Amino acid sequence: MIWLATIFSGTIAARMNTVRPTPPPLRSGAMQTAVITGAGRGLGKATALRLARDGYLVVALDLDVDAAEATADATGGVAHQCDVTDPTALLEVASRIERCDALVNNAGIWRFQPLLEMAAADTDAVLAVNVAGIVNTCQAFVPKMIDGGGGSIVNLSSGAAWTHSPGIGIYPASKAAVEALTKQMAIEWGPHGVRANAVGPGLIVTEGTEANYQGERRIERAKPIPLGRVGEPADIADVIAFLCSDDARYVSGQVIYVDGGVTAGRASL
Repeated sequence: MIWLATIFSGTIAARMNTVRPTPPPLRSGAMQTAVITGAGRGLGKATALRLARDGYLVVALDLDVDAAEATADATGGVAHQCDVTDPTALLEVASRIERCDALVNNAGIWRFQPLLEMAAADTDAVLAVNVAGIVNTCQAFVPKMIDGGGGSIVNLSSGAAWTHSPGIGIYPASKAAVEALTKQMAIEWGPHGVRANAVGPGLIVTEGTEANYQGERRIERAKPIPLGRVGEPADIADVIAFLCSDDARYVSGQVIYVDGGVTAGRASL
């Protein structure tokens, strides 16, 4: 896909100026393995910490290798620098792990602009990471999951796919596409024992969003939420952990919004 390479070649080249040694082969054994994209911070890191507590070996993938290594250190897992828009890099990581029992497609970006003002490069970038990036990652790891007898995929959608707030450009459409992809995965891979579900976070405070929740703004942003508070990364990670667990063994093709009730609508005054 030439358009993906064109968009991201400059970013990847800049990050690869520092030559790092190839990570050692990932350890084998009976421990279940969870591959998490965008694992260096925010929801990805919270999910890695939770799945590690559940007994998974975490394979932390992130474009920021230092952040991925910090997550690996915190979880006893393995880090790998990886761009989800680079199918070759994803296949290289997949070739070095023996199993994939859970795959969490968390990596995502946004370019919040009114639709009439969006640059073509921004549109392409959002779709490349949020939509094509999930396809690339699944193509690399799902065959290994199928070979192992099945597993669980959790894709990160967003409450924005339902609420369609103005001024945030193509982001809601990209997350609506994630939900459609999730159902397609459930249909195509279900016969192989692979479950696929999506989680749609609402207003969650992470490193990437905390500037929007300073002081009184946090209180104001919580007012429309039926449960009366904005969310924390652990609120999302706990639901992802459920979907990865055997407790969700008959759950597939579903989208679960974890948003304090925002997508339920607003109470009448």
